[in-house]
Amino acid sequence: MTILQEAAHAATQAAAAGGHDAFHSKTVGLILLLPLLGFVINGIVAIIAARRALPALPPVGDPYWDAHGHDEHAHQPALAMAGTAPSEQEGMDHGTRPNPVDAAHDVHPHGHDAHGHDHAHGHDAHGHGHDDHGHAHGPKPWTHVLPSFVAPGVMIAAFLLAVVNFLAMRGAHAFEATELFSWIPAGDLQVTAGLLLDPLSIVMTLIITGVGSLIHIFSVGYMKEDPGYPRYMAYLNLFVFFMLVLVLGSSYPLMFVGWEGVGLASYLLIGFWFSERANAAAGMKAFIANRVGDFGFLMAMFLLFSHVGTLDFAGVSAAAPEAFAYGGAVVTLICLFFFLGATGKSAQIPLYVWLPDAMAGPTPVSALIHAATMVTAGVYLVVRSSVLFTLAPAASLVVAIIGALTAIFAASIGLKQWDIKKVLAYSTVSQLGFMFAAVGMGAYVAGVFHLMTHAFFKACLFLGSGAVIHAMHAALHHTHNPADAQDMRNMGGLKKYLPVTFITMAIATLAIAGVPPFAGFFSKDEIIGAAWLGAEGASPLSGAKLFGITGATWMGFIGGTLSIAAFMTAFYMGRMMIYTLSLSFRGGETEERHLHEGDWTLSLPLVVLAALSLLGGFVNVEPHVPVVNWFDFGQGAALHHWLHPVIAGSEDVVRANLQNIPEAHHAAWPIILAIVIGLGGLATAFVLLGKKVLGNAEAEPTYRSGMERTLYNKWWIDELYDRVVLGPIRASARFLASFDRRVIDGLVDFAGRTSQALGLVFGRMQTGQTNTYAFVLVVGVLLLLGAFAL
Repeated sequence: MTILQEAAHAATQAAAAGGHDAFHSKTVGLILLLPLLGFVINGIVAIIAARRALPALPPVGDPYWDAHGHDEHAHQPALAMAGTAPSEQEGMDHGTRPNPVDAAHDVHPHGHDAHGHDHAHGHDAHGHGHDDHGHAHGPKPWTHVLPSFVAPGVMIAAFLLAVVNFLAMRGAHAFEATELFSWIPAGDLQVTAGLLLDPLSIVMTLIITGVGSLIHIFSVGYMKEDPGYPRYMAYLNLFVFFMLVLVLGSSYPLMFVGWEGVGLASYLLIGFWFSERANAAAGMKAFIANRVGDFGFLMAMFLLFSHVGTLDFAGVSAAAPEAFAYGGAVVTLICLFFFLGATGKSAQIPLYVWLPDAMAGPTPVSALIHAATMVTAGVYLVVRSSVLFTLAPAASLVVAIIGALTAIFAASIGLKQWDIKKVLAYSTVSQLGFMFAAVGMGAYVAGVFHLMTHAFFKACLFLGSGAVIHAMHAALHHTHNPADAQDMRNMGGLKKYLPVTFITMAIATLAIAGVPPFAGFFSKDEIIGAAWLGAEGASPLSGAKLFGITGATWMGFIGGTLSIAAFMTAFYMGRMMIYTLSLSFRGGETEERHLHEGDWTLSLPLVVLAALSLLGGFVNVEPHVPVVNWFDFGQGAALHHWLHPVIAGSEDVVRANLQNIPEAHHAAWPIILAIVIGLGGLATAFVLLGKKVLGNAEAEPTYRSGMERTLYNKWWIDELYDRVVLGPIRASARFLASFDRRVIDGLVDFAGRTSQALGLVFGRMQTGQTNTYAFVLVVGVLLLLGAFAL
């Protein structure tokens, strides 16, 4: 508390001084180090727990080794055992020495038969051990107790420090980076490891630490029965540390360190239950897809340094307007490369395919990575590079168009998914499309605004789905029912047994649907409104051209596309609520008796996130926009004012290069249309599905028509990638492996065998007998004399 008190005192002094001097945080490093400390402590605990879980081996010479062999890898599965699912560990024969990876069962989450019946099994049922398998619900070992305090504790402390810094920043107009040390002193390339706390990074830090704290608390109740619980908590803290490095770094290279770090941590968390091959494959898919995007990030940095001579944010923003021509080829290429990196990290077309499969990880991981933090890194990158993107209108239009196409494409897939987490996964991809459409159109604050509100309602929805899965798994587990706990066809009527989950998810659903006064209404309406204003010419991009088409035309297309995507969003969210929490329970009466709400660690985060989903939109109410201004209680467009110092450079670029931009005239019809779309999508879902008789997963087919089959199978994009991209890569790999084995290895083997054969031949000529050597010498002399004579 001493550190917090000192920071609060500094905030008070700054406020008393008027706060107009440059802000320089002295505690920003501590915000970063707290999650790292949690990772170190929980990592040590995880190692200790893994060693305790490792079965004792008999001494060398025991008959056990005669039957099973003995080599240097005998102790290898120690850490793997800590992550093995309870059913696998407890079912192991004490007379064997199991390897959990070899014993893994392959799970195919999309398996279905010729009749369209889904045979998938849930992948998120590992964290809920029950008595049926012998788990004692009594006192836990200290290795399970300590992480429950350390992991959420460091997150809450980091959040409080972020709040203190936020209070200290009010009124400041200049922000200085905290330099830690000289990192890359290489000739002209001088990169300092520094941390920058400014209006944009503090907003991201508050989201990461605030929502992250709630997810850590939820994880305590959700994952406490998992044998790999300490390792899981260590991975969560590690992820948050790297995410904070990403948003607090003062330069592109340091951002890239965090960029790669969250990729590593997400790989570990997505494949947390690595003993199932499908989970391990999902982690690898996410890792590889992000590496493709990272190529773009690196190329952008190379080009940026070669033309600007610096890679820190302040230096780039100051030098870029002089170094690059407005709309020039170089700055356009740099922005397109940056956007390629963003498509990988933030799951946009064409690199979105990893995110839905990433649902293989525990549900709190989905809430942390795929709602509030990592997937928004690409949006943060574009906003942080707003000066560059403003200088490249063609690249900005590409960002906006790809975002709009991603929004509607992912929303269409979400219409026909049965796995509750898959619905939310494609919803995340779609909402990220809205954010990219916003920042691509130059509505940077609108993009950050939707990033913030999305963190609230999507984290609430993911954690709510976790509470549903938790309850379903407990009920199915007690009756030994092998049904999928994540399939919505096996649910229904859960609002009777999970009232807190139902109310909080209902609030979050209204928010994502864009119903006023919930948070999503304000942020989503601002994005669609920006598109319609651009179509009328009131945008810096309205006069730009891409492929010979004016920016105004493109923005009209974007506005229409986002409106359709918003309707789809409301429909599939209404569908999810109907099939999971409404109607009647489609399981058996025995399972129904075991349905219950989780403990306070599961309920408290849902309540807080639901409150934020309800109230979060009021922080940025446009006072001059019809209908929206009904909710202006004096706070106005607070987020616009707060982020203005960050985007002021992009506004300077517009003023220096563009003139005669028409003044925006806000009309009421786009806002009314947005409200009608949100309510209409929900109403359509309830009219079409509210009274529909639905069977469980065994009785209800996965799809009934060709279109439903296409949507369920995600437009066959994964199969297309497998055939067009992965197929040739695998064929090339097989060819090169064969060439290496037969040609390269063959030549090496030929040289070796030839030398060996010559050695054998000449070796046989060495008899060791003097008479033989004398005879050969005489014969040789005679032959030489004969040769000279001839």
